[in-house]
Amino acid sequence: MILENAKVLWNKKLGPSYYKVGLQCWNSHLDVVPGQFVMIRIPGQMDPLLRRPFSIHHILIDNGVVKGLEVLYQVVGKGTARLSKVKRNDLVDILGPLGKGFMIPRSARMVFVVAGGIGIAPLFYLISNLEKTRHDMHRPVVFLGGRSKRDILCLEELSKKGLNIHVTTDDGTYGKMGLVTDLLEKRLEKQLPDMICACGPSAMLKKVAVLSEKYNTRCQISLETTMACGMGACLGCAVKIGNGKEKYAHACVDGPVFDLDRFRL
Repeated sequence: MILENAKVLWNKKLGPSYYKVGLQCWNSHLDVVPGQFVMIRIPGQMDPLLRRPFSIHHILIDNGVVKGLEVLYQVVGKGTARLSKVKRNDLVDILGPLGKGFMIPRSARMVFVVAGGIGIAPLFYLISNLEKTRHDMHRPVVFLGGRSKRDILCLEELSKKGLNIHVTTDDGTYGKMGLVTDLLEKRLEKQLPDMICACGPSAMLKKVAVLSEKYNTRCQISLETTMACGMGACLGCAVKIGNGKEKYAHACVDGPVFDLDRFRL
């Protein structure tokens, strides 16, 4: 983990509310685990005062040297609105990498990746990392869901990888009309993976959890939750875990990726 001022390499608008920002960083990010995140703050601005958490979407590496990282984000409040205004060569304050990421066992040969809207942010790096480091695996099967066509992200990049991609939208403007978990279940009826990895809205994750239990398939989920410090000090990202006696975990240090063998939504 390192605190640094990172130069903005680009800040591209992808749609009505989606952006991708490239940030210059150093080799402290060379060993980033997919699913980890950084905390970002724009220097000199007091509102919002605290950093905001963002999943690491991609690591930019040239000849084994980290040149930067990418963050895919959606404008949903004051912090992300301010981030959308930064320009090339501006500086932002970043702290990271933080948290626990996806841990795919060496025995796993097939992984289903399920993303709802901006949930593709950490999963894109997971897919890229698996393709780079796990040549013994089958290629991941990807399920993308969104409210409409404009909420389907990274489709072009994933298609260039030649992956098997299933797409749904709530309004039918792209792919099949309906929920992404419906397509997931249809696929599970025919083929069981060794692992399901998912990130997206709470309702989607709850359904994925139900399906993973129904089909006895191991599942890891990345929680989208509010964080204030990113290091477990403020207690602002406590999440309830377990089915019996109430216990709590901190999404920033115990997650944001949780294995459903030990965590229940």
